[in-house]
Amino acid sequence: MAVLNKKQMSEEDIKLNYITPAIQPGWSGHITMETKITDGRINIRGNMVARSKPKFADYLLYLNSGKPIAVVEAKDNNHSVSFGLQQAITYAQMMDIPFAYSSNGDAFYEHDFLTGKERQIPLDQFPTQEELFKRFYAEVNDGSGYSEAEKRVVDQPYYSSQNTYPPRYYQRNAVNRTVEAIARGQQRLLLVMATGTGKTYTAFQIVYRLLRADIKKRILYLADRNILVDQSILQDFAPLEKTIYKVDFSDKDCLNKISSHEVNFALYHQMVGQNDEEHFRQIPAGYFDLIIVDECHRGSAKEDSNWRKVLEYFSTATQIGMTATPKESEKVSNIDYFGDPVYTYSLKQGIEDGFLAPFKVINVTLDISDGWRPYKGQTDLYGNEIPDRIYNNRDFDYPNGVILEDRINEVANEITEYLKATDRMQKTIVFCATEDAAERMRIALVNLNNDMVEKNPDYVVRITGSDTYGKSKLDYFISVSSEYPVIATTSELLSTGADCKMTKFIVLDKYIESMTTFKQIIGRGTRIREKEGKTHFAVMDFRGVTKLFADPEWDGPIEQDEHFHHGGTENHPPKPPYDPDHPIEPVERLGVPIVDKDGCQVKIINKTVSVYDANGRLLRQEDIIDYTRTNIKGEYASLSDFIRKWKASDKKEEIRKALAEMGIDLEALKKDQNMADVDDFDFICYVAYGQKPLTRAERANNVKKRDFFSKYSGDARAVLEILLDKYMNQGITEVEDIRVLSLADFEKYGKPAKIVKLFGGKVQYEQAVKELEENIYGIEVG
Repeated sequence: MAVLNKKQMSEEDIKLNYITPAIQPGWSGHITMETKITDGRINIRGNMVARSKPKFADYLLYLNSGKPIAVVEAKDNNHSVSFGLQQAITYAQMMDIPFAYSSNGDAFYEHDFLTGKERQIPLDQFPTQEELFKRFYAEVNDGSGYSEAEKRVVDQPYYSSQNTYPPRYYQRNAVNRTVEAIARGQQRLLLVMATGTGKTYTAFQIVYRLLRADIKKRILYLADRNILVDQSILQDFAPLEKTIYKVDFSDKDCLNKISSHEVNFALYHQMVGQNDEEHFRQIPAGYFDLIIVDECHRGSAKEDSNWRKVLEYFSTATQIGMTATPKESEKVSNIDYFGDPVYTYSLKQGIEDGFLAPFKVINVTLDISDGWRPYKGQTDLYGNEIPDRIYNNRDFDYPNGVILEDRINEVANEITEYLKATDRMQKTIVFCATEDAAERMRIALVNLNNDMVEKNPDYVVRITGSDTYGKSKLDYFISVSSEYPVIATTSELLSTGADCKMTKFIVLDKYIESMTTFKQIIGRGTRIREKEGKTHFAVMDFRGVTKLFADPEWDGPIEQDEHFHHGGTENHPPKPPYDPDHPIEPVERLGVPIVDKDGCQVKIINKTVSVYDANGRLLRQEDIIDYTRTNIKGEYASLSDFIRKWKASDKKEEIRKALAEMGIDLEALKKDQNMADVDDFDFICYVAYGQKPLTRAERANNVKKRDFFSKYSGDARAVLEILLDKYMNQGITEVEDIRVLSLADFEKYGKPAKIVKLFGGKVQYEQAVKELEENIYGIEVG
């Protein structure tokens, strides 16, 4: 006999008593419950950072460990059978699952993605594993079913060990879609995954499953920078280390080593040769059966690129292009070569799921941002007349532009002040116009942070293509465990490829028009390292570059440019030698005018802070004090409204919690404003209504002057005096909590139960505390 009526049961009761018994017999060993799908978005609200709740699936049913086939969402019996179906459908769409179900304990409701049909199923007739497998195999691929090759690769498990993590849902989607498409015979594929979402891990699982399923046997992994190859071999591809060779044509035994290893890593420029020797032609054209192209938005996207020759030479191989930022323009198209993406996981979705770090944007406007013009006959530091025209953000520090020393110092000072106000040891990348500009910025930052440089000269380092010392520090900069360097000034080298996991601050002091470059730069900060304190990052923009966030191309669907024309790849003119580890960075012409502070004084005229929202847009958020004032006034229209609410509140902590839900951390904000000794009441009145604040000590002294304690005597009076001291030192919430009586300060008066008897009982004690509060706040504000 049931203890509870079905309508009285919670969702958990319904699952335990009805849904699980209905599903489990037919799915033993192929079912998981309360499966975590996402980590929960990290929200930056006001001056607080907090995660939303993760998404969990009530039940997941599996074809095998790597392929979920059904999702079931449960509701209590006060909802209809199909009430949870939309949620199940949403989860199924996220995870590429063909069957979605909901139940309230009375029956099941099914949505079949393969046929588009829905139906209700009696509680005791939920499809068994065998039944659903049979339907899936019959309906998949528009009813044609799986080929033998597809079955082999679908049945092939993911690599797993104690040192690896299981794939996230979107990585599993990307791997499954890719290996199944390859098993069906698709030759060119494009995977688009935002920076920080594990493209290389995804590539490893694709390679591992195809190798173990005997679908592919000889694999070439192409990248354009040594750091990308080395990171991949040492990290994500480490389980295959015995089968990996890094191609080196200077090695006389190179071809034998290529043929004796299943997976070969190579750099584009080594395959082509410094002088277009086309080393790759030493390898038979049909040798490789799979090629993975890392960061394919770069050289391989160009039809007239020498790098494209490598791909066209090995044209019989299946080719996978991987990128965070596909290039689509009139002259360049990833889609033209690789086809439409088989899977896309965007920055927006990564932030929404909580797998990527959100960010705030600080736009800094200088008084010369819109233009500076030299006066007639003005000369630079060397006595040369400065060409008469209007110089703007496209010109400062650039070739054919002008160098303004005070602008450099003002930018460096603003960076330094931000670091001092937040964390001076947070990993920071400053993107500058040229390599020389990066050196000038390094010097300015060193001089403004000499106290930190004194502790370690690598506090600020220039890391650029031509800086041998700086490049030697790159591995230390990107290392999670290495403190130094802290600040890296750069131009191009750090804009892509480098896995900067702990970057918390990105500074834009170069003009950027390319959306691809912009996305790559923002991607330097998107990785989360929660245990190490990295949950979000900040972008400081001195050039108005972040206007690109408003461009539909920022996070919209990927489409081929309508003006793109396929032009073939024959008879290409020779290209200059390319070394990806020494990228060609902008250099200055000799004689760029340099103007000192006397010639042009620069100052900041405006700063705004914006936060990236869940819909991929930026929400403008002015100064945090303005944000706080606006939200408080939205809750309490006037000072009298607030005072009335404060006095009526039994627990002042509730007001603090209400503000926290708006994203306002009062304690942190008071600390930022050097007002830690001020009561919450006074701070709110000061920030929102412009009232002069009293410190807690001043309020406590006023209570003593009022002779409030005279109505109490002996130990009761002593207890209240201690409570007032507690208020003065720690605030009102300490006084309101009756557990305060358990502290050592009250030990001589006995346990809490004995102390409240000093006042006649708990009710009388609480009344005495309320009267104490009324006396604390009895003095008018202002």
